[in-house]
Amino acid sequence: MTSVLVNGTGTIGEPLIALLLSTKKNLGIDELFFYKHTARLTDRPMIENLQKKGGKMCVDKNKLKEFRDLDIEPDMTFDETLKTIDVIADATAEGVGRYNKEKHYKKIEERAVGFLAQGSESGFGTIYANNVNDNIFEKNKYPKYVQIASCNTHAAASTIKHFAFNSDDNNNNLLHANLTFLRRASDVSQERGVMAPTISNYTHDRFGTHHAEDVHKLFMTKGFDLDVFSSAIKVNSQYMHTLFSHLILEKETTKEELLNKIYETNELAITNKTAVNLVFSFGRDHGHFGRILNQAVIVEPSIKVNGKHIYYWSFTPQDGNALLSSVKAIMYWLHGKEEVENKMEYVNPWLFEEV
Repeated sequence: MTSVLVNGTGTIGEPLIALLLSTKKNLGIDELFFYKHTARLTDRPMIENLQKKGGKMCVDKNKLKEFRDLDIEPDMTFDETLKTIDVIADATAEGVGRYNKEKHYKKIEERAVGFLAQGSESGFGTIYANNVNDNIFEKNKYPKYVQIASCNTHAAASTIKHFAFNSDDNNNNLLHANLTFLRRASDVSQERGVMAPTISNYTHDRFGTHHAEDVHKLFMTKGFDLDVFSSAIKVNSQYMHTLFSHLILEKETTKEELLNKIYETNELAITNKTAVNLVFSFGRDHGHFGRILNQAVIVEPSIKVNGKHIYYWSFTPQDGNALLSSVKAIMYWLHGKEEVENKMEYVNPWLFEEV
């Protein structure tokens, strides 16, 4: 029996649970548990729906009564679940994942095969993004703890990989990358937001915001010390993040070469739409629970090439790219490197060539 626990039911946790439940038979997952921390009446429809799909909810033993008072019946306690789980995907709020690692996960790390946490949990484990640095899953040397890169880091790193590296990933053609992120203030599932565009402070002299720092960390696991800098601004939108990229290469390229690279990989999608709401709407209508799982959706009319200089805009598919990386890490731990690509075929239908 293989079992997976998703800790948290928020913006990332809920769609990850739904994705795993809809594909768990094909992914070789026998039991899917999810942990709910707080009993809320407004969450009851979500919990009931996930349980109907085959998910099993666990809660803190001291909160059983709180859930039952709301006519929500947990399947197990959190402590009971930890005794049987193989992989834990932590999708809790920022800082909680590292706390859970110290308080709970380290106690079962000899038995469980792997733990992952989402993009905000720097220091949780080895940073990872699907098909950017799968080299961290070396035979018989899998990391026990993995930090899934943020959705914006996925978008930046994947386009850099395909635009600035050769097909075998051994030749780095990047001199410098300047990245500007226009971040949505919140998800459509959240009530928070900002009143007006708000500039993010630089947190690192060399990298600017954490996005470039995380891109650098991803490629350092492959032995490449990239020159990357990022800026960010939050905008009062709930749709999708938007990224403007300026890459400077050692060798000249053409727009046709870049388009061929996009078409040759299912990780990147292309679009002729220039309004983010139209791309978001496509994901709502055709994605998995509204999610596009591609790493980035590149706006074709925005691609401009001037010799060694590449300019383009792209949309970050909500948190869909991080969901795909989470599933792939789980597959590495449960089935090994030889079976990963076969298993991922069952989630690839939500990767689009064109949006």
